[in-house]
Amino acid sequence: MYVAPAATCLQEVVRDIEPDQLGTPTPCPDYDVRGLINHLLFWGPSLEGAARKETVPPPAESEHDLGLTAADLLAQLDRTAKAWSEPGAWNGVTHMGGPTELPAALVGGMIATEFIVHGWDLATATGQSITPPDDLLDYLLDEVGKTAEQARQMGVYGPEVAVPATAPKLSRLLGLTGRDPGWTANGG
Repeated sequence: MYVAPAATCLQEVVRDIEPDQLGTPTPCPDYDVRGLINHLLFWGPSLEGAARKETVPPPAESEHDLGLTAADLLAQLDRTAKAWSEPGAWNGVTHMGGPTELPAALVGGMIATEFIVHGWDLATATGQSITPPDDLLDYLLDEVGKTAEQARQMGVYGPEVAVPATAPKLSRLLGLTGRDPGWTANGG
Protein backbone atom coordinates (compact mmCIF):
# COMPACT_ATOMS: atom_id res chain seq x y z
CA MET A 1 0.00 0.00 0.00
CA TYR A 2 2.84 2.49 0.70
CA VAL A 3 5.85 0.64 -0.70
CA ALA A 4 4.61 0.72 -4.30
CA PRO A 5 4.19 4.52 -4.55
CA ALA A 6 7.51 5.00 -2.76
CA ALA A 7 9.19 2.60 -5.21
CA THR A 8 7.66 4.51 -8.13
CA CYS A 9 9.12 7.79 -6.83
CA LEU A 10 12.56 6.19 -6.47
CA GLN A 11 12.34 4.59 -9.93
CA GLU A 12 11.59 7.96 -11.54
CA VAL A 13 14.85 9.28 -10.12
CA VAL A 14 16.94 6.20 -10.91
CA ARG A 15 15.83 6.22 -14.57
CA ASP A 16 17.35 9.68 -15.04
CA ILE A 17 20.74 9.05 -13.46
CA GLU A 18 23.48 9.48 -16.04
CA PRO A 19 26.53 7.18 -16.04
CA ASP A 20 28.85 10.15 -15.40
CA GLN A 21 26.94 10.90 -12.17
CA LEU A 22 27.75 7.58 -10.45
CA GLY A 23 30.72 9.03 -8.55
CA THR A 24 28.79 12.09 -7.36
CA PRO A 25 28.49 12.50 -3.56
CA THR A 26 25.04 12.19 -2.00
CA PRO A 27 23.52 13.65 1.17
CA CYS A 28 23.88 10.15 2.64
CA PRO A 29 27.46 10.59 3.87
CA ASP A 30 28.45 6.94 3.48
CA TYR A 31 27.64 6.74 -0.23
CA ASP A 32 28.19 8.29 -3.60
CA VAL A 33 25.49 7.64 -6.23
CA ARG A 34 26.96 4.26 -7.24
CA GLY A 35 27.33 3.20 -3.60
CA LEU A 36 23.74 4.16 -2.80
CA ILE A 37 22.43 2.19 -5.78
CA ASN A 38 24.46 -0.80 -4.58
CA HIS A 39 23.16 -0.33 -1.03
CA LEU A 40 19.56 -0.47 -2.27
CA LEU A 41 20.34 -3.52 -4.41
CA PHE A 42 22.17 -5.25 -1.56
CA TRP A 43 19.12 -5.10 0.70
CA GLY A 44 16.51 -5.48 -2.07
CA PRO A 45 16.02 -9.27 -1.89
CA SER A 46 15.69 -9.13 1.92
CA LEU A 47 13.07 -6.37 1.69
CA GLU A 48 11.19 -8.25 -1.02
CA GLY A 49 11.30 -11.49 0.98
CA ALA A 50 10.01 -9.72 4.09
CA ALA A 51 6.69 -9.13 2.31
CA ARG A 52 6.31 -12.89 1.85
CA LYS A 53 7.41 -13.57 5.44
CA GLU A 54 10.61 -15.18 4.13
CA THR A 55 14.00 -14.61 5.69
CA VAL A 56 16.32 -13.72 2.83
CA PRO A 57 19.78 -12.90 4.17
CA PRO A 58 21.69 -10.23 2.28
CA PRO A 59 24.35 -11.55 -0.11
CA ALA A 60 27.67 -12.65 1.33
CA GLU A 61 29.64 -10.13 -0.71
CA SER A 62 30.01 -6.53 0.31
CA GLU A 63 27.35 -4.13 -0.90
CA HIS A 64 30.11 -2.17 -2.61
CA ASP A 65 31.14 -5.14 -4.77
CA LEU A 66 27.86 -6.18 -6.35
CA GLY A 67 28.69 -4.98 -9.86
CA LEU A 68 25.01 -4.36 -10.58
CA THR A 69 23.44 -1.42 -12.39
CA ALA A 70 20.61 1.08 -12.14
CA ALA A 71 18.61 -1.22 -14.47
CA ASP A 72 19.02 -4.01 -11.92
CA LEU A 73 17.72 -1.65 -9.22
CA LEU A 74 14.67 -0.74 -11.30
CA ALA A 75 13.82 -4.44 -11.65
CA GLN A 76 14.38 -5.07 -7.93
CA LEU A 77 12.13 -2.14 -7.02
CA ASP A 78 9.39 -3.61 -9.23
CA ARG A 79 9.67 -6.97 -7.46
CA THR A 80 9.67 -5.38 -4.00
CA ALA A 81 6.66 -3.16 -4.79
CA LYS A 82 4.74 -6.14 -6.17
CA ALA A 83 5.55 -8.28 -3.12
CA TRP A 84 4.40 -5.54 -0.70
CA SER A 85 1.19 -5.08 -2.72
CA GLU A 86 0.08 -8.66 -2.07
CA PRO A 87 -2.70 -9.33 0.45
CA GLY A 88 -1.28 -10.07 3.86
CA ALA A 89 2.14 -8.49 3.29
CA TRP A 90 1.44 -5.83 5.91
CA ASN A 91 -0.08 -8.27 8.43
CA GLY A 92 1.59 -10.26 11.19
CA VAL A 93 5.34 -10.39 11.70
CA THR A 94 8.26 -10.84 9.35
CA HIS A 95 12.05 -10.75 9.14
CA MET A 96 14.29 -8.25 7.42
CA GLY A 97 17.18 -10.47 6.45
CA GLY A 98 17.88 -11.79 9.94
CA PRO A 99 16.31 -13.80 12.75
CA THR A 100 14.62 -10.90 14.58
CA GLU A 101 10.85 -10.83 14.14
CA LEU A 102 9.35 -7.41 13.51
CA PRO A 103 5.78 -6.30 12.84
CA ALA A 104 5.25 -6.46 9.08
CA ALA A 105 3.63 -3.02 9.06
CA LEU A 106 6.74 -1.57 10.72
CA VAL A 107 8.99 -3.17 8.09
CA GLY A 108 6.75 -1.95 5.27
CA GLY A 109 6.94 1.57 6.67
CA MET A 110 10.71 1.33 6.98
CA ILE A 111 10.99 0.25 3.35
CA ALA A 112 8.76 3.07 2.10
CA THR A 113 10.82 5.54 4.14
CA GLU A 114 14.07 4.11 2.78
CA PHE A 115 12.83 4.47 -0.79
CA ILE A 116 11.72 8.09 -0.35
CA VAL A 117 14.73 9.27 1.67
CA HIS A 118 17.28 7.54 -0.56
CA GLY A 119 15.27 8.69 -3.59
CA TRP A 120 15.75 12.23 -2.34
CA ASP A 121 19.45 11.52 -1.76
CA LEU A 122 19.86 10.36 -5.36
CA ALA A 123 17.68 13.13 -6.79
CA THR A 124 19.55 15.84 -4.92
CA ALA A 125 22.93 14.44 -5.91
CA THR A 126 21.97 14.27 -9.59
CA GLY A 127 20.14 17.57 -9.99
CA GLN A 128 16.64 16.08 -9.94
CA SER A 129 13.67 16.38 -7.62
CA ILE A 130 11.35 13.87 -6.02
CA THR A 131 7.68 14.57 -5.35
CA PRO A 132 6.03 11.89 -3.22
CA PRO A 133 2.24 11.99 -2.92
CA ASP A 134 0.90 13.90 0.09
CA ASP A 135 -0.80 10.84 1.60
CA LEU A 136 2.49 8.93 1.47
CA LEU A 137 4.32 11.82 3.15
CA ASP A 138 1.65 12.03 5.85
CA TYR A 139 2.05 8.32 6.55
CA LEU A 140 5.87 8.49 6.58
CA LEU A 141 5.94 11.53 8.88
CA ASP A 142 3.74 9.65 11.33
CA GLU A 143 5.76 6.42 11.11
CA VAL A 144 9.17 8.07 11.32
CA GLY A 145 7.96 10.30 14.16
CA LYS A 146 7.21 7.16 16.20
CA THR A 147 10.57 5.48 15.60
CA ALA A 148 13.11 8.21 14.81
CA GLU A 149 14.72 8.33 18.27
CA GLN A 150 15.19 4.57 18.38
CA ALA A 151 16.54 4.65 14.81
CA ARG A 152 19.05 7.33 15.82
CA GLN A 153 20.18 5.20 18.79
CA MET A 154 20.70 2.29 16.40
CA GLY A 155 22.72 4.46 14.00
CA VAL A 156 20.11 4.22 11.24
CA TYR A 157 19.44 7.99 11.27
CA GLY A 158 21.78 10.82 12.04
CA PRO A 159 21.01 13.54 14.56
CA GLU A 160 17.74 15.32 13.82
CA VAL A 161 18.11 18.40 11.65
CA ALA A 162 15.88 21.24 12.85
CA VAL A 163 13.27 22.02 10.21
CA PRO A 164 10.44 24.52 10.79
CA ALA A 165 7.01 23.00 11.39
CA THR A 166 5.80 25.09 8.45
CA ALA A 167 8.32 23.55 6.05
CA PRO A 168 7.12 21.19 3.31
CA LYS A 169 6.36 17.65 4.46
CA LEU A 170 9.32 16.14 2.61
CA SER A 171 11.69 18.60 4.30
CA ARG A 172 10.28 17.69 7.72
CA LEU A 173 10.68 13.98 6.96
CA LEU A 174 14.27 14.53 5.88
CA GLY A 175 15.05 16.47 9.05
CA LEU A 176 13.65 13.65 11.20
CA THR A 177 15.96 11.18 9.46
CA GLY A 178 19.01 13.38 9.96
CA ARG A 179 19.09 14.90 6.48
CA ASP A 180 19.56 18.61 5.80
CA PRO A 181 16.88 19.50 3.23
CA GLY A 182 19.15 22.30 2.00
CA TRP A 183 22.07 19.97 1.23
CA THR A 184 24.03 20.62 -1.95
CA ALA A 185 27.01 18.78 -3.37
CA ASN A 186 29.06 21.97 -3.09
CA GLY A 187 27.91 23.02 0.36
CA GLY A 188 27.42 19.59 1.94
